[in-house]
Amino acid sequence: MQKITPHLWFDNQAEAAARFYTSIFADSRIVEITDYGRKAPGSDVTVLTVEFELAGQRYLALNAGPAFTFTPAISLYVDCVDQEEVDYYWARLLEGGGEEAQCGWLTDRYGLSWQVVPRALPELLTDPDPARADRANEAMMGMRKIEIAQVVAAADNAG
Repeated sequence: MQKITPHLWFDNQAEAAARFYTSIFADSRIVEITDYGRKAPGSDVTVLTVEFELAGQRYLALNAGPAFTFTPAISLYVDCVDQEEVDYYWARLLEGGGEEAQCGWLTDRYGLSWQVVPRALPELLTDPDPARADRANEAMMGMRKIEIAQVVAAADNAG
């Protein structure tokens, strides 16, 4: 196991969430499912934990009931090479009831927050020309899914 593993607390959907996530990202798999051997107390699921990998990064999902829920204070950042990747991950992560948020953020159907970000965006937002960076930032702030061509056009539009 890697030194630090993100641990995700689900009500009773750990296995479904892990299977959903591993269907989206390349180099992903279910590593191990730990089963109670019976239904968990107060639940109709038998799975306790699911260890899984997304793009080579390990995660542990726990079925522990509704005591806690995800908030956007913790999110998973998806570094996208280009707009095609942004479009793919955006659509897939929203499948089945996710919700779009502002500036490239979304919440999937399990309540986990994601940032789907084209690699060019941080470069534009930290451009050495502060006016260009500000125009890029203003364009991004008006978007849900990041459309990099529109951000670049805004950054380049000095008029």
